[in-house]
Amino acid sequence: MTDLLHADDLVIQRGGQAILDGVSITIDRDSSTLIQGPSGSGKTTLFNVLGLLDSPTAGSLVVDGTDVSEASERKRARIRRETVGFVFQDFRLIGDLTARENAALPQEHRGKRDEAWLETVFEELDITDLVDQYPATLSGGEKQRVAIARALANRPDVILADEPTGQLDPETAERVLDLLFDLRDRTEMALVVISHDRRLADRFDRVLLLDDGTLTERTPAQPAQAPAVR
Repeated sequence: MTDLLHADDLVIQRGGQAILDGVSITIDRDSSTLIQGPSGSGKTTLFNVLGLLDSPTAGSLVVDGTDVSEASERKRARIRRETVGFVFQDFRLIGDLTARENAALPQEHRGKRDEAWLETVFEELDITDLVDQYPATLSGGEKQRVAIARALANRPDVILADEPTGQLDPETAERVLDLLFDLRDRTEMALVVISHDRRLADRFDRVLLLDDGTLTERTPAQPAQAPAVR
């Protein structure tokens, strides 16, 4: 089985409005997927559902062969901790923890520390000199790189990243993407990125467009319209 995530006919309703309207998507191991769309299209909602941070109103979600659609929060938390690494657009770093402590949080929650791996990630992201600093002393780009280090801490099966290069200069953004793709190549990790940056499209196996709660796939032959992804 190559499917890592498989969502079928996801519906999310808020206040009687469908934020996601029958979205289906399969994420394979060792794949890269870019999800784009206008503001308010449901990208962050889909991000939260795929990462087990939110439950759909209807539809199903299978993670690594386990149907989690109606799983308990305890079970969802365990699968989320063991399977998913998150890069949030607003970083979500804890202010009274150092960069190293923030990055190590997933390992703490899992009860398995790997200092050597954290050192490798910090070196690759060029933030070794920031390990003892607190978030308030970091720039937006530095916070983003610490957030990415945290996402990689447990060597997850899939990275879900919401605008991971949004506050990085072009050179650093390229290096971050190189690291994420290198890890995917070496570990069969899947990479799912939400980004408005159209320059990223050529680096991904496929580009999906989310608009008005509906997901479609962009192909060279059909740049604007394509059948719904199933």
